[in-house]
Order: sequence, then structure tokens, then C-alpha cells
Amino acid sequence: MLQGEPERAMPCQPSAQGDPVPLSILRTTALAAIVLLGATSCTAPAPQSPSTTAAPTHAVTPTVFNFGTGSDPLGFDPALVADTESYRVTRQIMEGLVTINPVTGAPAPSLATKWVEDADGLHYTFTLRKGVSFHDGTPFNAAAVCANFERWYSLPPAIRADGSTSTFKQVFRAFSDDPENSLYEGCTVDDPLTLTLGLKTRLTGFLQALTVPAFAISSPTALKSFTANVLDRSFAGNKVSRYGLHPVGTGPFTFGQASAGSVTMNANKNYWGEKGQITVLNFKTFEQPETRLAALDEGSIDGFDPVTPSNFDKLIKSGKQVLQRDPFSVMYLGINQRVPVLADLKVREAIASAIDKATLANNFFIGGTATTAQFIPPKLSGFNNAVEGIGYDPQKAKTLLAGSSYKGEELRFYYPTNAARTYLPTPEKVYAQIAVELTKVGFNIKPVPIPWNEGYLAAVTGDGNHALSLMGWNGSYADPDNFVGPIFGSPGSELGLVDPQLVSKITRARSMPNGADRVAAYESISKQIAATVPAVPIVFPISAIALSDRVLSYPLSPVLNEVFNAVQLAPPAPG
Repeated sequence: MLQGEPERAMPCQPSAQGDPVPLSILRTTALAAIVLLGATSCTAPAPQSPSTTAAPTHAVTPTVFNFGTGSDPLGFDPALVADTESYRVTRQIMEGLVTINPVTGAPAPSLATKWVEDADGLHYTFTLRKGVSFHDGTPFNAAAVCANFERWYSLPPAIRADGSTSTFKQVFRAFSDDPENSLYEGCTVDDPLTLTLGLKTRLTGFLQALTVPAFAISSPTALKSFTANVLDRSFAGNKVSRYGLHPVGTGPFTFGQASAGSVTMNANKNYWGEKGQITVLNFKTFEQPETRLAALDEGSIDGFDPVTPSNFDKLIKSGKQVLQRDPFSVMYLGINQRVPVLADLKVREAIASAIDKATLANNFFIGGTATTAQFIPPKLSGFNNAVEGIGYDPQKAKTLLAGSSYKGEELRFYYPTNAARTYLPTPEKVYAQIAVELTKVGFNIKPVPIPWNEGYLAAVTGDGNHALSLMGWNGSYADPDNFVGPIFGSPGSELGLVDPQLVSKITRARSMPNGADRVAAYESISKQIAATVPAVPIVFPISAIALSDRVLSYPLSPVLNEVFNAVQLAPPAPG
């Protein structure tokens, strides 16, 4: 599913215990995260100060950088997509009010230079950066920001579907056609460079949520001229608008062109911030791990993401740089309770008992990947040490199944093909292992493979006939709500979950101030999810990227906030 990140000129955002967010979650530490096997060292880039504009560095000749990815993006309007590869592109082109400090993990200035939260936590006043323009020349100002927020709030049902994959709904809970249930109060232009965002209820992780790529600010002129709310085009099997094929932001790169297998961007010569060495940035899709590895070996790409277990050892032996991100995602098996037999708790418990998580972690993920019984990572407040979950026990699974309402009904098991995700590097193999385990205890499994770029995400999150599905969640910011709110915080078609008590608990916890009570609230949520089994969390995956020796430094980020103007390259060889 998705991802994002935060920054700010205030002290480090406290965790629910009141302590700073653990730096190991959000910092890019090259010493701990990098396997260096070539002659070139690779260190984490020094964080640029978001409150100052560094002296630009101008490339004398064009510097082209090619980066390999595991699948095509689904579109480039960040308000309407929710996948890693789409956000990888839009992060280069568009910026939000706040971003994330790569060292502290705290929210830091981006298009806003500072902000003030009122005493009740319901209003945030932002001061905007001066002298910034969108790529099309439209001035960046408070009116432009409010136009974006009002667009997100007013997205028509025809383009947002049920909204379950919309970050706006995940954060604000509802759109303008359901105002009583929306947390969004409004955006007010105070003066050209000052605006106030209003909430109806306190949202403790609000600033962190604003760092998600979905809240990047688009040019209002481009939104209008490219009819952003009219999905009359398609890209990678997804309906998009003309704007979704040509985004316009304020970021360090401008959009060039996109086609199946390739996206091209160019350095923004008028960028307000630090300019990088790369003048032409290409993302190239290689669906199979072997083709990504071969492209790096032959020099046609300068790096790729993700590294899979099958090519990890090969990269090491060939002396390539491998950078490992701190785990900040969860891979899980979705269970759709709209399928009548899956509404039976004993059936869901049998599914959980049949899955050998340790074998999956050891065989199909990068070494060090940990199994899990809950969705909140252990370094975030709300992780409950007392929750052991349902262990691997095939005999128990058979006993539960025999005493349940299950009578051999066919269960359609959806899984993606021709794609590698950071949380699921080898989906076909993971599916095969789980399917074998479920079949052995008595389930009747019907495989439903769907190529990622032919609508897998829409099929799993829509009103389809999926019973089981392989999914994952990339953490976007360091708050427990980011891991349980989007998946369980409101009814959705992915899980067919109807649990008013759980929704109420999540709604209450996300508005509580940081402290012991909030910790206890999320621990209770983790306990309830483990007991009711609406989905089976399997692992907290470690993801990794590979780089050529040309790369001296790469802005590695657990939340994937990797903007390529920060990439540092070795000087070209003489001659």
C-alpha cells in the first residue's frame, strides 16, 4: 500500500511515552545500514538545513542517472495514487508544507518555514517560503495551498471510489459529502504567505501526516488546465487524468515524460533549495530481479530498488554496494470477512495457525527480517510486548477448522505478479508457500494471480470476490496511527471489516496527547487486532537497494523519502 515522512523546526516529535522518536526508525545511518563491498565508500548524506538555501552547484555537462525499479508507477497525481513507485516519482517533483529531518526524524520545514499550533491543537498557522514558484511559473502562495486542501476535501466519489486508499480519508476520515465525520475544518488564507489549517478534533500525528507524498502541493493552474478530476486517460492499468500524466510542483526535478517501463525527469534550474549533481533522472522498470541485476552489472543503470534475497548474495560477490533500510513496513495476509465463511473467528484463527512465518522470513526476505504478531513495529509506542499472537501449529489449525463453519468452500487467494515491492520482494514465492500450508490443513485454495500493473491494488481494495490477499504497508511517519489507522480505522473493502469498537478505539487514540494513556490505548488496539484476526501480520521486512561505485552517497530512508538531488556522485574519470 502506501508510504510518507515528516520534518519541522520544533523539538523532535515525542513518542507516546513522551520520549523522542527513536532515531533508528527514521535516520539513514550508512554505518549501520550499508554493506560495503566495493572500493568506494558510501556514507549517509549530511542533512541539508531546510530553513536555509544552500549554494547551488551547477553541472558543467548533463549528468544522467538511471535507477531501476520493480514495477511501473500507477500515475503521478499523488492525491489519487497510493503505491511506492508512484510516490518515488512524485517525491522528486512535488513538495509538501513539511518534510522529514533525515537525522532526527522530526518534522522540518519545506514549503512552510515555520508553524504554530494553538493550545487546543485544532488550528495550525503556517508561514510559507518566499520567492517559490511552481514549475509552470505559477506563484506558490497561501491561496495555492488552500486550493489543494479544498480539492482533496472535495474529491468526487467518481474518482476516489470508496476512498479507502486515499490518504486524505485515512487522515481526515471523510470528504466534503460527509462533513459530520470529517476531521477537516478548512484552510484559511491569512495573507499571501500565511495560512491556517483547522481541525475539528485534535490529531496528534497531524504534522507527521502532512509529510506523506499525498499532501504535496500541486500547481492550481496545472490542476485546472489538465482537468485533474477527470479520469479520461490510463497509465499502467490505472485510470488517470491528464494531470496524472503530467504533475507540476515546486520540487528539485521537473516532469519530462513517462511510458511503460520508463519515467524521465529533469533538474529544476529554478529550484529554491539545494541543487544536486543529477540533471537528467530516469526511472526504468525491470519486473524480474535477474534483469535488474544484469542491468546494474552491465552499467545501464546506476542502482535499483528493491534487492531480493535471490540477488543479494550475487551483489555481494560482485562487489556492489548494498544499502539496507531499517525495517519500517509490515507484510500481511488480508482476510476479507465479506466472504461469509471468513466471518467465523475459528476459520481466521485456523488460517493464522497454518502459516509458518519463520520459514517465510528465512526463505523469501532479506536476512534479519523479523516475524511479527502485530502491525505496530516494536520501536513505536503501542507495540505490545504481551501480544504473542497465534503461533504456527498445523494440528491446531486442523482442529479449529473441524469445529468451524468451514465446509470446504473455495477461497480465492489474490496475489501480485510481475512486481517486487519493498515489503514483498518475491510475491509469487510467498503466495506458493502460504497456499501449500493452508491446503495441508484442509483449506480449498483457488489461486488468483494478477499482474501488479494490471490492477492488483484496485482488485484487492475494491468490492471484489477476494477471500485472501497478499498485501503490505510501508510506514510513512513515526506514529502508531500510521500503521493501524489506514488498515483498520474505518470500514473498507479490502478486509470487509465491521468492528465499531475497534474503529472507536483507533479514533480515540489518534486524538490523545502523547503520554502513558496513549501508549496504553495503542497497546489495547494491538491486543484486540491479534485476538480478532482481521488480517495476519507476517513480517517486518528489511528492504535494500543496490548501487554502483559511481554513487558516493544516497539519501537512504526507512520511509522512502529519497529525493535524488541529495545523491552524491563520484567525479567522472579523466579523459
